[in-house]
Amino acid sequence: MIQITKEGILLKKTKLSFENDSVLNPAIMQEGNIVHMLYRAVRSGNYSTIGYAKFEGPLKIVQRNNTPLLIPFSDEESKGVEDARIVKIDGVYYITYTAYNGINALGALVTSTDLLTFERHGIIVPKFTFDEFKRLAECNNLVNAKYFRHVRHFKHNEEVFLWDKDVIFFPRKIKGKLAFLHRIRPGIQLVLIDSLEDLTKEFWNQYFLHFNEHIILDPVGTNHESGFIGGGCPPIETELGWLLIYHGVFDTSEGYIYSAAAALLDIDNPTKVIARLVDPLFKPELDYEKNGVVSNVVFPTGTALFEDTLYIYYGAADKCIACASMSLKALLQELLLNPTQHES
Repeated sequence: MIQITKEGILLKKTKLSFENDSVLNPAIMQEGNIVHMLYRAVRSGNYSTIGYAKFEGPLKIVQRNNTPLLIPFSDEESKGVEDARIVKIDGVYYITYTAYNGINALGALVTSTDLLTFERHGIIVPKFTFDEFKRLAECNNLVNAKYFRHVRHFKHNEEVFLWDKDVIFFPRKIKGKLAFLHRIRPGIQLVLIDSLEDLTKEFWNQYFLHFNEHIILDPVGTNHESGFIGGGCPPIETELGWLLIYHGVFDTSEGYIYSAAAALLDIDNPTKVIARLVDPLFKPELDYEKNGVVSNVVFPTGTALFEDTLYIYYGAADKCIACASMSLKALLQELLLNPTQHES
């Protein structure tokens, strides 16, 4: 049994114009005893930028900037930069986020060596319409039929792309390749590339023709993740494999319920799922998790590890930022009690 401690709210909105509506879904980068937090800051009108805060240890805030760290720089993110994640690979910070223009929500990337200056790489996921995706992906009849139902319909004159969010890099190369997760509803997929330049239209054509081979996790059963799932925190390298903290969504008559979930992936072949918790790791229980801008949401997006204690930082009810902690050893032991037999 895993003992979960809810550490409480770490960050709330302020009167500053860029974060006067809510703060949520933080990217976390731990460097020794310092924890950098790059959080989604929302101003009135649902316009998002990325704010910055620094912690000594897992919970003690020592700095919070009064201006955004990242702001929109193109029409593709005109309504905001949302839900960042961060890793450090070979001395370079890879910061992914969702670029949103009011219609399309697509994964984008910036890199940095100092968290002060940034190189923008733009959108790195495919710009495919749903019809283009469906035509390629349904060539393989093994694909979960839910992939062809989870599509958003709009009535307007602008081009609508398949939503592709939750882009999260692994914190190191795997067999010499950059690896990142992304989320086309309802599951989580994996991309392996030699360099960012590989992400061409032809690459994505071939990717979708063999789409089933790239799906790591799909929603299962009628439990906490039966609706859809998505990436959460950057994978954590352990002696047993990659620990993946992700989110699961349960569709109820009163709306969606977002919970934190966990799986263990093979260290050399992360398409292979070793184990997966049957029950949620933690779910909305407290008032600040159950009541907010979007109620009944815990949305994990970053972690820090201090000795054996794993701290998971999450957006609570799309309103504030909170943290939960647990023993990493206990979590891994619990996962090993739930081996996965039929996923690869």
